Amino acid sequence: MKTNPRTTLLLAESGESFLMALNALAAHKLRSALTMLGVLIGVFSIVVVMTVMRGLRNKIEADMSELGGQTFAIQRWPADQFGGGPVDWQKYWRRKYVTLAQGRQVQEKATLAASVGIEGDFWIGQVETRHEKTSPTVQLLGETPGSFAARNWVLAEGRAISESDCEDAHDVCALGSDLARTAFPFGTAVGEAIKINGYKYTVVGVLAPRGGSMDEQEDSFAIIPLTTALNRYGRRWDDLTILVQARDAAGYDDCVEQVRGILRAARKVPPGVEDDFELFSNDSRIAQFNQVTRAVRIGVAVVSSIALIAAGIGIMNIMLVSVTERTREIGVRRAIGAKKRNIMMQFIMEAVVLCEVGGVIGVLLGIGGGNVAAHFLKAPTVIPFDWAFLGLVICSMVGIVFGTYPAWKAANLDPIESLRYE
Repeated sequence: MKTNPRTTLLLAESGESFLMALNALAAHKLRSALTMLGVLIGVFSIVVVMTVMRGLRNKIEADMSELGGQTFAIQRWPADQFGGGPVDWQKYWRRKYVTLAQGRQVQEKATLAASVGIEGDFWIGQVETRHEKTSPTVQLLGETPGSFAARNWVLAEGRAISESDCEDAHDVCALGSDLARTAFPFGTAVGEAIKINGYKYTVVGVLAPRGGSMDEQEDSFAIIPLTTALNRYGRRWDDLTILVQARDAAGYDDCVEQVRGILRAARKVPPGVEDDFELFSNDSRIAQFNQVTRAVRIGVAVVSSIALIAAGIGIMNIMLVSVTERTREIGVRRAIGAKKRNIMMQFIMEAVVLCEVGGVIGVLLGIGGGNVAAHFLKAPTVIPFDWAFLGLVICSMVGIVFGTYPAWKAANLDPIESLRYE
């Protein structure tokens, strides 16, 4: 393949300018470090916040993967409270509980639903078997049979909680895969006895692992019939969650409105008054997260832009000083045949390299700092390649924009006067 001689020449000149830029920056290490600090801070602030946001979003999406397709949930409290104030909490606290009776009404009257589950979160503690004792982090859930489809739970062994288990409040349970493996390391858990909070249950099923989980304890839970849990732990726990799975995507909105109407009637909410319960789905939680964090992203973008503009002005100032210091060098280069474009390329390349070095360090520190913060927030580790790439592109633009005038000034110096400069 024939190479264009002009292209080859430009590539060679660019490579030479790049090496000269590195040598020039290495010759003034402290000055270069202080100059790139502004770029570093600007890029770091963008990348660290976006890394944390991406990790939190992935955590929310992983948590929401528990809900099956076309599933929404109803409860007294919001699913996620991002930045709500005390007034909001008082409003939610004053609401009436979502009860088993209300859930039963939805089961009976929601003709557009494929399945309806009712659940409660009752206890966290240690589980005992004849083989092992678990860590005190096992979650106990009370469920009705419809929860299995709504929660997208798949059985690996045995059976699910049945209607007869709920009607007669049987002492049976199904186990998450991690709990079953920990409690019964030498064989199947189905048919074995297990003690939860001092009460004995018979294991009737084991769930398959949930592959999208980011939490080591995600599958460490036990499921018992909801009526068993309510009888055992008392009606003070009767603040439940109703899970509704629509028949298909086309009928999802109609199903939501039907269930909303059933609950408003059951809870005696007057016409024209807002719902006294929260209805949410996968999409609504993501939309809420994006809405609340939009202001944060905009604020970080503004602050980072100011930092980058200040850094760009500093780079222009340093490059102008560099042009003055190297006036004689420029004259010598022009005298031996260097063209204006060679001088411009050299100084623009120096500005770009200065920005890119600061940008790379800022990206690395931002990703590292963001993932440290995400770890404490129990969010997964992420590498936001798009924001890292965007940060480096912005650095190049800053270098080109603020390095062009000093480069133009250097390229247009009179060669004779430059040689005489002391």
